[in-house]
Amino acid sequence: MPEGDSVWQAAHRLHSALAGHTLTRSDLRVPRFATADLTGRTVLDVTPRGKHLLARVEGGLTLHSHLRMDGAWKVYAPGERWRGGPAHQIRAILGTADHTAVGYRLPVLELIRTQDEEQTVGHLGPDLLGPDWNADEALRRLLAAPYRPLGEALLDQRNLAGIGNVYKSELCFIARVTPWLPIGELPTPERLVAAAKRLLEANRDHPGRRRTTLRTLTPPLYVYGREGRPCLRCGTSVRLAEQGDGSRARPTYWCPRCQSGQTP
Repeated sequence: MPEGDSVWQAAHRLHSALAGHTLTRSDLRVPRFATADLTGRTVLDVTPRGKHLLARVEGGLTLHSHLRMDGAWKVYAPGERWRGGPAHQIRAILGTADHTAVGYRLPVLELIRTQDEEQTVGHLGPDLLGPDWNADEALRRLLAAPYRPLGEALLDQRNLAGIGNVYKSELCFIARVTPWLPIGELPTPERLVAAAKRLLEANRDHPGRRRTTLRTLTPPLYVYGREGRPCLRCGTSVRLAEQGDGSRARPTYWCPRCQSGQTP
């Protein structure tokens, strides 16, 4: 599932291509909204909210999408070949005179009233890359369930919005604790919240290197995806186990020497 920085980048690309322009093509290929026609309406803005994308159009409507694991928005110039996947995977097409935005494999796509956006994204915690960011509120939400494993708490978008499975493992390594440590036992949890903010901000403007922790590192990740390979800090083999996030288990990486706390 894309991290908050990649969703921010997708929103930025869509906003740059569509905002302020009138739609000349509109095709929503999901049964519920297949007859909806947005042509003739001006795109006002495209805004990320955590891992959600909100494309607001004239007339008080918002096209809400979520990429989850496989979804993607691609932007094409007139005459450019579409390379995001086969035609049967296209779920949305929004076109202007200058660009066409194509949504592939979108598991969530719905047209809602702009005034009702809070019903869709109002449950989210403070957005790490949004104007509503509030570190104190994010910390309060994280610590509200002190016995919850840190990794699960970080993935819960109701606490703070934007952290995915990659950053979960990387942040726990930076904090030198395992993802199974109860969050109430984490020393100086406010430092972890600040690190999450810095990490996403550092990567949001670098599409090709969005998952880095230190840009001088090769490879750029401390532990994620490095099972059986030596820890970049101490040389111990990185381990892998599954960890739930409230909905399903996720692959989780950690160094058994550098990170203290509970393990599976």
